[in-house]
Amino acid sequence: MTDQPPQSTSTASAAHPEGSPELTTKISPRSVADTVARLESLAQAKGMRVFAVIDHSGAAREAGLELRETKVVIFGSPQAGTPVMVAAPLAALDMPLKVLIWSDDGQTKVTYTAPSALAARYGLSEELSGRLAGIDALTDGLVGE
Repeated sequence: MTDQPPQSTSTASAAHPEGSPELTTKISPRSVADTVARLESLAQAKGMRVFAVIDHSGAAREAGLELRETKVVIFGSPQAGTPVMVAAPLAALDMPLKVLIWSDDGQTKVTYTAPSALAARYGLSEELSGRLAGIDALTDGLVGE
């Protein structure tokens, strides 16, 4: 384990939309499958519920199409998310939280909507936006050695 923070990007780029300032992208040292499994385990260990894992690349393969490894993990906690949706009902469009885990030129990336972007989108108070900020620490643990 190193003292270095996980690599992340947040600069906008037309060629790479994941560079949008509304999105956070981190590099995982693991495969897509291992990163998904680790996220499920970490979320459950923190008392969160994993609602679904959507295997976009698997569905594409079943349809005879090609798509880089692409999976979305949907997870959350009613204790954290419900007050957000009570204050801002439209926040339910982005709840529960979602993390995209995907392969990009042999590198596994972890991308999600930045909590600050969600807070701004729905005009959340500092207390409510703090309920979303745990995704940063969770994904730091996810991509750590």
